[in-house]
Amino acid sequence: MTGKILGISGPTVSTDLRGLKLYERVYVGHSLLTGEVVRLQNDQSVIQVYEDTRGLAVGEPVKNVGLPLSVKLGPGLLSGMFDGLQRPLRKLREEMGPFITGGKEINGLDFQKRWDFSPQAKTGDETAPGDILGTVEEGAFRHYISCSPTGKGRISRIISGGFNLDAPLGEYEDGKIIYGWHEWPVGSPRPYRKKFPPTEPLVTGQRSIDFLFPIAKGGTAIFPGGFGTGKTILEQSIAKFADVDVVVYVGCGERGNEMAEMIEEFEDLLDPWAGRQLMERTILVVNTSNMPVAAREASIYTAVTMAEYYRDMGYHVLFLADSLSRWAEALREISASLEEMPGEEGYPTYLASRLSGFLERAGVVETVGGRRGSLTMILSVSPPGGDFTEPVTQSCLRTTGAFLMLDSSLAHRRHFPAINWSQSYSLYSTELGGYYSEKISPEWEKLQGRCREVLQKEESLREVAEIVGAEGLQESDRLLMLIAEKIRREFLSQNSFTQDAFASPESTFALISRIFGFYDHTLEKMTGGVSLEDALKAEDKS
Repeated sequence: MTGKILGISGPTVSTDLRGLKLYERVYVGHSLLTGEVVRLQNDQSVIQVYEDTRGLAVGEPVKNVGLPLSVKLGPGLLSGMFDGLQRPLRKLREEMGPFITGGKEINGLDFQKRWDFSPQAKTGDETAPGDILGTVEEGAFRHYISCSPTGKGRISRIISGGFNLDAPLGEYEDGKIIYGWHEWPVGSPRPYRKKFPPTEPLVTGQRSIDFLFPIAKGGTAIFPGGFGTGKTILEQSIAKFADVDVVVYVGCGERGNEMAEMIEEFEDLLDPWAGRQLMERTILVVNTSNMPVAAREASIYTAVTMAEYYRDMGYHVLFLADSLSRWAEALREISASLEEMPGEEGYPTYLASRLSGFLERAGVVETVGGRRGSLTMILSVSPPGGDFTEPVTQSCLRTTGAFLMLDSSLAHRRHFPAINWSQSYSLYSTELGGYYSEKISPEWEKLQGRCREVLQKEESLREVAEIVGAEGLQESDRLLMLIAEKIRREFLSQNSFTQDAFASPESTFALISRIFGFYDHTLEKMTGGVSLEDALKAEDKS
């Protein structure tokens, strides 16, 4: 069916095309711009266009596709760079040059590349959704090709050896063709059998996170912070060093030069866990600040659907978005063009429910195929003026398990990561503390509690010291402030450009043990009558 454009308002277009369904994909104008139906009325439909509408005119044709906005899932996603509609950016650059124009449909998967298929299913097998049909080697990964979550039947034919994605892998007895890829709508979470509570830690390599505010595999965390607090560097550091199988990184409304530097770095650096290039385990979804704003709103859904696809293979997947505030701003702009009732600070009234529904896609699950995988979400938030009471931060707080506040004053003192240890928290601390106590040392939780206690006491002592001076404090209090300073400078602070950028749990425990060993030894000497200065001199000599 074909209709015509009746009106245009920014990224939204009204059309007289009838028979459309909500969230159905359409092509708009002579340029065939991609759009999605967002409102149905008696005599017209409203479409959200995901590309630049500049030059679009009233009266141009609108054509329906019959499917919702979907992504293609199959071998070849790893090491890829895509825009918010899953168009490969390298191919777009080859065909369009450095500036992307609208109306170009390019498959997210390379349908001409040859893959070597090793079947695990055979002729006559009865398959159910999620059952493994076979495998291909995708770089260093074993890519499991399974029945789609809606596919099932008895196999009448299946191939072995080389194939292209546009060629069938086999056929069911009812005549349905089996391919090595399938499509999935980005707005629909992929199904699973069961969800489990997160119990295993995500090792980030950042001591302040792993020791004080641990994140669980399958959990969620947010990094809110004002401009210049190091959100992007922290997320990139976690993407480099986290002990996961696959990383999906979304640059949502960020500056293009930051993404370019990150891509260059990922192509050079090695994964510390597997010794291979970081890009081999990474998928990048890029929607920079100069790209169409409507596609920015779709980008995080495109990315999380690809992340769920690898989770369903039984892998541990880390999803990183930088920044969620830019996504919310795109949502606000689209809502305004649709003339919806605004909520707090102009954001749509459904902001909180939309965020909650998105964050619920994280978790540890038993897949429909019986495997166990996890999807962890770490999201940065850029509250205007560093105001953590703004709607995006507050909406995230309702559903996230870890809140890691980035402090401007720490960032200005060159303290990285600038995580405020008094305002941050993790709901996973108790469960993961027991895990580390069992795997690393029984003293883990004890030292964790002592570290928090020292940092808290130092905050109150600092107020006293400002009044009476450091000399007016008791020697034991002066020692405690000295230890707190060592914890801040030597333990909680890391340089992301040196070997100290990554710290294993074993090295983290060894360092904090050494600091408290020094504390206990010095305190013991002082109890025996030695002054603080003499005790410190003796420690320096030894």
